[in-house]
Amino acid sequence: MSAFRLVLLLLLLCAGGAHAQFADNRASASLLQGSSNQADFLPVHQAFKPGVLDASADALALIVDIAPGYYLYRHRLQVGTDDGSVLQMQLPEGIHKTDEYFGDVEVYYNQLQIQLDPATLPAGTRSLSLGFQGCADAGLCYPPETVTLQLPSAPGSSASVAPAAPTAPSTDSTPASERGWLVALLLFFAAGLGLTFTPCVLPMLPILSSMVLGRSQIGRGRAMTLALGYVLGMAVTLAIVGALIGSFGAALNLQARLQSPWLLGTFAVFFVLFALAMFGVFELRLPEFVREPLERLNRRAHGGSLPGATAMGALSTLVVSPCISAPLAGALVYISSTGDTLGGGINLFALGLGMGTPLLLITLFGKSLLPGSGPWMETVKHLFGFGLLAVAIWLLERVLPGPVSLALWAALAAGLAVRLAALQSGHYLRQTIALLLGLYAAAALFGALAGGEDPLRPLQPLTGGGNSASSAFFTTVDDPAQLQQALNQAAKQGQPAIVDLYADWCISCKVMERTILNQPEIQTLLGNHLRLKLDVTDNTPAQREWLTRQQLFGPPAYLFFAADGNEQRDLRIQGEVSKDEFAALAERASQK
Repeated sequence: MSAFRLVLLLLLLCAGGAHAQFADNRASASLLQGSSNQADFLPVHQAFKPGVLDASADALALIVDIAPGYYLYRHRLQVGTDDGSVLQMQLPEGIHKTDEYFGDVEVYYNQLQIQLDPATLPAGTRSLSLGFQGCADAGLCYPPETVTLQLPSAPGSSASVAPAAPTAPSTDSTPASERGWLVALLLFFAAGLGLTFTPCVLPMLPILSSMVLGRSQIGRGRAMTLALGYVLGMAVTLAIVGALIGSFGAALNLQARLQSPWLLGTFAVFFVLFALAMFGVFELRLPEFVREPLERLNRRAHGGSLPGATAMGALSTLVVSPCISAPLAGALVYISSTGDTLGGGINLFALGLGMGTPLLLITLFGKSLLPGSGPWMETVKHLFGFGLLAVAIWLLERVLPGPVSLALWAALAAGLAVRLAALQSGHYLRQTIALLLGLYAAAALFGALAGGEDPLRPLQPLTGGGNSASSAFFTTVDDPAQLQQALNQAAKQGQPAIVDLYADWCISCKVMERTILNQPEIQTLLGNHLRLKLDVTDNTPAQREWLTRQQLFGPPAYLFFAADGNEQRDLRIQGEVSKDEFAALAERASQK
């Protein structure tokens, strides 16, 4: 039983960043969808349909209808006027995505409305230019796009772009997004359940049970009703607090402001302080002038009645004990950074249900289910402290150099390994976990000293991995004319060729480089090919013309050319594909 609790709580270390990580549905979708070719993707003008929603003296709004499975980047949006000036936009809150290359970004699905101030328009403005960039969940990034929208009231507006008809946002959620919500709820529930096994809370459960049920003998059904009332009172109170904190974050747009190193650093300091409280350095409690009146109200609430039990649950939530106040404060800080009112309420409701589940079990089955008190409860408390430190490092990763972040992960793993190793001997699973954490800490530290940045591949610089391998394997050009010259030369020599369409702003391109093009077996298959990489990062007119001529929407794309210089269109790849599919197509190209 203790080993199971230990494994469960180790999994909770990632709870702080789980919601943001699983909100990134691009990666999960690409893993599930497998093959992608150009027929699977929409042209940019079909994936994103901009128009003028409202244009009057009092209001000016643009609208972009976004096809299901596609999204727009918030930081790529820009609205300009005829004279080249840039207008201030009022944008709604988007969906938070954390990407290993671009950091934290905000994206929009389904539909986007952009509010503008008509008073800021220069006199005589006839049209607006909307700049944007989007991607497909299946693994395709479109080049930056700019469209001109004629204002309906302007002369000659009959030739304007037809405004997109306002439509209700799609209610279809991507499977990855649904999984992200579910995993986040399960982690918050598990965190609430784990908080029960701290030394300040577990010994109070029998006392709390008698207080909720009252002094008189009551049936099991009535006892279960009262206990459920207490738990729901606690969970609903937490949900209200979570929703308020999420709304507070949304009002201040903390999600966007957290791109600032100062705010990220401030939030990280808070999490470090909460962790120190869990380690017993100091006690984090409500001020006495707030705590004492709440405690008096809680003592006056009579058990044995449903309203009294519910009131006790609500008041007990506000009078948090030192053992749970730090994790709870950390959860509130995290929720405020997401700016998600509904998500904040639901997540803390799940946390409250987790904290109340042991009380329900005691009501049903008695005190026999409670584990005995012991040093293990202090270990649970310390594990929550390590989890809070992990969230602090996760926040700082966005502003610190990669090697420094990796060194911090090494220090955290080493500290956790020491803490587990200091426990009583005889528990081989616990000692094995401590040993593995120590080995990882050593590997991460060596990797950081060698310039590594990826916590999942700490020794990558020492093993010769990295994007540089694929970059050296391909010859990079940015001029389509130069690309065609090289292809013509290869055709004269009877050499097959492959063209890799790439851009720095293409997330999927970097994923394909790391997971496919760097692999020795793939490089062996392409060894006889002339390997050319067309870099369209600058999105020049020549590059756009080449994309149009090749009927390509954007990177990543891979074009195989036979020895006679003709493209093998049946082998063309566009979007993310699996390593096995890429290898199969490369092998077919080699055989031809």
